[in-house]
Order: sequence, then structure tokens, then C-alpha cells
Amino acid sequence: MKKYILLFVLLFALQSYAQKDESVFELKPSQSMVITGKGAGQDAAINPYMDGNSIAVIKNLGKNKFTIRVEYQGKLFQTRELDPNTTTKIALRQGSQLFLDSELAGKAKVDFKKGTN
Repeated sequence: MKKYILLFVLLFALQSYAQKDESVFELKPSQSMVITGKGAGQDAAINPYMDGNSIAVIKNLGKNKFTIRVEYQGKLFQTRELDPNTTTKIALRQGSQLFLDSELAGKAKVDFKKGTN
């Protein structure tokens, strides 16, 4: 019985750890990464609020700046540079696509919040 409890605790701990890191991305030099908005199986991060407006909270965990790009209906809607060790919030309309573009190696964390409609 103790083995089952230990196994359950280990599985729960591993799942919790995996969920926390699922929104951290390593950006390679000269890389453009779609974060969300392409569709099921194609997004790097799951936006739980994709059926409406949402807010992406993006933190630059790396040593180099990168660019955040938002497209809406196939057109460039917004760009913003994010310096190292800074955080920004980007409002996303339903159907928006969020990209991270990097000239140098970088690391980013992306989380989502419910937006206003």
C-alpha cells in the first residue's frame, strides 16, 4: 500500500512540475516561434481563453531582447520589444496569433489570463 501512495505522490509531483514548465520557451538565434493562435496541435502554448479575448503575460527570462508580434486576420496588429528580465501584458482578440521573434538566443515564459470582451 505504501508503494502505491509513493507512486501517486511522485506522479502528482511530476505532473505539477511539467505543467509549470510548459509555458517556458527556449528561443534559438534568428528564430520566429508561433506561441498561440494557429490551432489545435500547432500552438506552442495552450491559451485556455482562446474562445474569447485574453491577455498574454510574457516574461523575458533570457539575457537578450526579443520581439513580440501579434497578427489578427492575417495582418500585423502589434509589435513590441521586450528587454531582459522584464514582463509585459499583451491583449489578444479572439483569433489573434502571438509570435516571439529573436535574433539572439533567448528564453521566455508565457501565461494567459481571461480578457474583457
